[in-house]
Amino acid sequence: MIYVTGDTHADAERLSLSRLRALKAGDTLIICGDFGFLWDNSKREQKIIRQLGKRKYNICFIDGTHENFKLLNNYEVSEWNGGKVHKIYGNLYHLLRGQVFEIDGKTVFTMGGGESPDIDIRTDENGWSKDEIPTQEELLEGVKNLEKHNYKVDMVITHEPPTRIKGFLQLKDYDTLRVSALNAYFEELSDSCEFDKWYFGSLHTDKYISSTHIGVFKNIINAETGEKV
Repeated sequence: MIYVTGDTHADAERLSLSRLRALKAGDTLIICGDFGFLWDNSKREQKIIRQLGKRKYNICFIDGTHENFKLLNNYEVSEWNGGKVHKIYGNLYHLLRGQVFEIDGKTVFTMGGGESPDIDIRTDENGWSKDEIPTQEELLEGVKNLEKHNYKVDMVITHEPPTRIKGFLQLKDYDTLRVSALNAYFEELSDSCEFDKWYFGSLHTDKYISSTHIGVFKNIINAETGEKV
């Protein structure tokens, strides 16, 4: 079974054994960006990483905008379930951008990254990285991998939502709405691809926008049904 949740931002309680008690051996939890546990490479952080990687189920995450990309990209790229990953430790994986994975009989397209809402005031010195924004090559790789599956997957997992979804959720701030090229890319994918569920985490909301598009934050969701567990 596949489950999804939103940005964890290094909050260990969010991934406690009690909160994830519904997950069984061989299940997979996917975090929709801003994982946060790969930040300073401290002894405490390394201990948490080892504990998470020793779980009986897989814990996977896509990257968001608040990541230590230098640390993350030091991991060797390998293949897992048909797509590219960084294997962090044991059953803990970073799912790379533009990949299609075969997990528990389901096809899952992943595209991490985004544009920080405070990008205008952030610099390399205060934790911002240009690597948060997907490159043209990563976007094209995503299209090529979707093409191999005839633009049909069971699930789409992203950090950012498509343009229309972002606009809907931020109606009161529509005049100042920041729409990136990535949002537009997702809008095109939303129109041209066939999928059952699309999960995203950047807006920090647990909200069912439609039968297909679902914002996730603190809830643990059955990715196949869209139901909270």
